[in-house]
Order: sequence, then structure tokens, then C-alpha cells
Amino acid sequence: MSRRHRAQKREIIPDPKYTDVIVTKFMNAIMRDGKKSTAEGIVYGAFDRIEEKAKSDPLGLFHDALKNVMPSVEVRSRRVGGATYQVPVEVRPERRQALAIRWIISAARNRNENTMVERLSGELLDAANNRGTSVKKREDTHKMAEANRAFSHYRW
Repeated sequence: MSRRHRAQKREIIPDPKYTDVIVTKFMNAIMRDGKKSTAEGIVYGAFDRIEEKAKSDPLGLFHDALKNVMPSVEVRSRRVGGATYQVPVEVRPERRQALAIRWIISAARNRNENTMVERLSGELLDAANNRGTSVKKREDTHKMAEANRAFSHYRW
């Protein structure tokens, strides 16, 4: 890791169908081995499935799902005099988004449906309705931060 400069943020081009940068970030997170067209097919297929299931705008539902999964606080390990404390810290907006995307994808991959399109659409629908594994992950993170609130004076 360079000590001289902060890593420069790369410009992300919006996706072709919805012209949304967050959808592109989501696609890039789903992508494996550089197979962008496969990731695109999965995301757009999940959005089509959401549209026919929920009879609503899939992009709005996607943003609602992300909003419901984004954590506002998390715990960070802080070493103080030989002891390690879990210190609750507020989460930066970019990290909130990245964590939400990561949690939704990992929860979708662990579901029991047959195809990734079905898994992803199911997880996004669950997250939009404030249930599902990814929302539970956010709740657990918040509970842990709440439980360790006594160590918040160790913030740095």
C-alpha cells in the first residue's frame, strides 16, 4: 500500500440499459473471471424477473433493497494497552454501499434456488421487503455495535 498518495478513484461508466452507476458497480461485484456479459445477463435477468413478480420498477426496488441493507455503524478492532476492543464506528457512504452490494451478492449465492438469476431476484425482493439474509447481516452488525457502545470513547 502506497504511503505517498491515496488511491485514485476510477470513473465508473453507467450501465447501458438503466444508465445507473450503482447497477454497474453491482454488476462488477457479481462478475467473476472478467466475464462481464455473464454478469450483465444475471443482473438484467434478475431485474426482468423482479419486474414480472413484483409488477413494479426493478431499478427502484433495487435501490430500496440496497438502502435496507446499508449499515450505518460497524465495529472496528482497536488495540489499547494489550487488550483489543470492538469499537463502534460510523460507516462512510462509499463503504456503506460497497458492504450492501457485497452482502446482497453473498446472500444470493448462498440461497437454494437453481439459477443465479432466481437467487439474486429472490434476495433483492427479500431485501426490499426488509427480510432475508442480507438484512439480517445488517441487523447483526448494528447489534454488535450497540453491544459495544461502552467502548465508543476509544474512537480514533
